[in-house]
Amino acid sequence: MLLNADLGESYGAWTMGMDEQLMPLLDQANIACGGHAGDPLTMRRTLELAKAAGVQAGAHPSYPDLQGFGRRSIEMSADELEAQILFQISALDGIAQSLNHPLAYVKPHGALYNDMMADAAIRASVMRALSSYYRPLKLMLLATAEQEQHLIEAQDHGLELLFEAFADRAYTDEGKLVARSQAHAVHGEDKALEQALLLAQDQLVVTESGNRLEVRADTLCVHGDNPAALALVKRIRDAL
Repeated sequence: MLLNADLGESYGAWTMGMDEQLMPLLDQANIACGGHAGDPLTMRRTLELAKAAGVQAGAHPSYPDLQGFGRRSIEMSADELEAQILFQISALDGIAQSLNHPLAYVKPHGALYNDMMADAAIRASVMRALSSYYRPLKLMLLATAEQEQHLIEAQDHGLELLFEAFADRAYTDEGKLVARSQAHAVHGEDKALEQALLLAQDQLVVTESGNRLEVRADTLCVHGDNPAALALVKRIRDAL
C-alpha cells in the first residue's frame, strides 16, 4: 500500500502544511498547481522536496478557486474545465521536467474530486483532459463500489487508474466517504491507524454502520498538516 498526501498548498506569504517533515514518509505527493493553492516558487520547492526524497510527484488541479481553497463547486463548460485542468497540469509539469522529476499522475482536488466522483459528465471531462495530454499520466480516483465501471471509462480514454482510500475518514455502506458535516466523519488517531492496516492487509473497511466493506485501493491518502496528523502518518508508515 502506497501513501499519498496533498502538499505544496502554501501561497505567497501564507504557509500551509508541514511539507518538509511529511515528504520523507510518503510514496506520492499530490502537488497543488495554482487552482486552489500553490504559486510558482512553492511548486518548485515542493517538487525539489519530492525529488530529494524519491517521492512520485502528481498534479493536484482544482476548480480555479484560490479564495475558497478549491472547496466550492464551480459550474464550467466541458471545454473550459478541460482547458483549466490542462493549464494547471502543464504549469506544474513544466517545472517538474526542468528539475528532471516529471509528473507520474493526476489527482483532482477538493470539490472537483467530489464532483468527478458523483457526476459522470465531469469525470469524462477530467479523463478527456488527461487523455489529450502529450504523454500518459495516471488518474487517481476514490475506490468505490463503481470501480469496475470507472475502469471501463478509463479504458475508453486510454488511461490507467490509481484507486485510493482514506485512513482517517469514515465510510458509508455504499463505499463513499461520510460527509465532513457529520460528527463521526473523521477518525481519531487510533481508529485511523486501525483502518489503514485493515485496508493494507485485507482491503476492507468497517463502515459507519459496522459492516465490513471491500475496498480495493492502490494508495492510501493521509494528512499531515499539523503535528498530531504528522504523528499519525509516522505511525502508519511504521506499521506498514
